[in-house]
Amino acid sequence: MKGYVQVYTGNGKGKTTAALGLIVRACGAGLKVYLCQFIKGGICSELKTLKKRFCDVTIHQCGRGCFIKGKPSRDDLKLAKKGFAKLRSAILSGKYDLVIADEANCAISCGLLTASELLKLIDEKPPHVELVFTGRSAPAELIARADLVTEMKEVKHYFNNGIKARPGIES
Repeated sequence: MKGYVQVYTGNGKGKTTAALGLIVRACGAGLKVYLCQFIKGGICSELKTLKKRFCDVTIHQCGRGCFIKGKPSRDDLKLAKKGFAKLRSAILSGKYDLVIADEANCAISCGLLTASELLKLIDEKPPHVELVFTGRSAPAELIARADLVTEMKEVKHYFNNGIKARPGIES
């Protein structure tokens, strides 16, 4: 099966959730999955479920689990570079059918990665690998190279009314 490049971007909720839906579908079809989460760290509800119920998913988090405002710290940069190396290795390994780079777009806008690094991954990707990038602010050159781009648009969100992330719904 030919693998394509997908991008989920935009300011609306649902980018990671859409990627997680792909994981469920891929596992149901017997595909092997690698999930690399940039910026994120720590256990959230979806990771608990993936680890418990989806043994064909390899998960790697390469972040401190906090928002990065301003210039990233040395630790942030180190974690991102290490995560990128693991992501690239997973793509090239031939072991995975679906590879997701969650929050990779945000990692670019924070200065943790470059658009050219992601474009190089697309160039190196074996033909069978489906490669997914998520996160706000996808760069134009990534959008141009992708085969499928979905923009999540926020129309209305209760966060704007002070509602915090709820377990099982947003976290």
